[in-house]
Amino acid sequence: MRMAIGLGARGLGQVWPNPAVGCVLVRDGRVLARGWTQPGGRPHAEAVALAQCDARGATAYVSLEPCAHHGKTPPCADALVAAGVVRVVTALTDPDRRVAGQGHARLRAAGVEVVEGVERDAARRVQAGFLLRLTEGRPFVTLKLALTLDGQIATASGESRWITGPAARRIVHALRASHDAVLVGGGTARADNPDLRVRDLGVAHQPVRVVASRRLDLPADSRLAQTAAAAPVWLLHGADAPAQAQADWQGRGARLIACAQTGDGLDPLAALQSLAQRGLTRVFCEGGGALAAALLRAGLVDELVVFSAGKLIGAEGRAGIGALGLTALADAPQFDLRLVRPVGGDIMQVWSRP
Repeated sequence: MRMAIGLGARGLGQVWPNPAVGCVLVRDGRVLARGWTQPGGRPHAEAVALAQCDARGATAYVSLEPCAHHGKTPPCADALVAAGVVRVVTALTDPDRRVAGQGHARLRAAGVEVVEGVERDAARRVQAGFLLRLTEGRPFVTLKLALTLDGQIATASGESRWITGPAARRIVHALRASHDAVLVGGGTARADNPDLRVRDLGVAHQPVRVVASRRLDLPADSRLAQTAAAAPVWLLHGADAPAQAQADWQGRGARLIACAQTGDGLDPLAALQSLAQRGLTRVFCEGGGALAAALLRAGLVDELVVFSAGKLIGAEGRAGIGALGLTALADAPQFDLRLVRPVGGDIMQVWSRP
């Protein structure tokens, strides 16, 4: 099952809105075939594995309950039965209402032995975005911070390239590739003129590039504007975004998504829900400080990836996270440490929401 879960993770960032599933077929203690969900979400992991071998009498280890509905492909539960699989071991039940236990039931009705819940926690970590989209109507959010030792992301003048070294930046590109979308705020888009695409890893796909900008006051000559036709750009904006700005960005190939507002900015939950409604399951937020603070205040950050560099800027620098409005330490957002390791000359930490 651990192999199946690891295989499924290969599809992260490439299969949305489908889950990233892995499947391993075993008979007499020997692995017959392996499969994982292919880019675009099809073929499914089970179909990929079954196409590689004669599976009669085999056990299938699948990281998520096999589907039980007819979509663009036949149900995987039926395919396993037709192939002569005698035992199916799964990690998770699929919460999709079209499945939701029906895949397991269909297998049992056909005489297949079914074992559920094996390596459940490990599978949940991989499927967190898919599960959140179905159960809470929003994607999984990873917030990345590249900070000096004193928690700053830029000097007082706005200089931020580069706080961390090339090894850390390479990992950031890998993290982009494993998410469906990369999200930044309008301030970061104006100040840094980011491209947000994955580079130098040889990947064939690009994440959706999302900018949250209430009034769409973004530079017309930015990298995002120049490449909107080459890799997807989605813009989250408010009802008061000028019509001309909307028309200009649509003309460049960007997708515009109107969101509800709260105070002076966009409602962070409504913004994430609008992304989930369009199929996104995993969003990688790269700042800036105001957007990071808004997500943290709303309790919408599921994972923190923090790169700490051996530099000090001082109080005159720009903080990595904007004001959270806290008056008591007990109200501070709390995360559990999962990983710490050196990356070049920097330190990488991964924190998860409890």
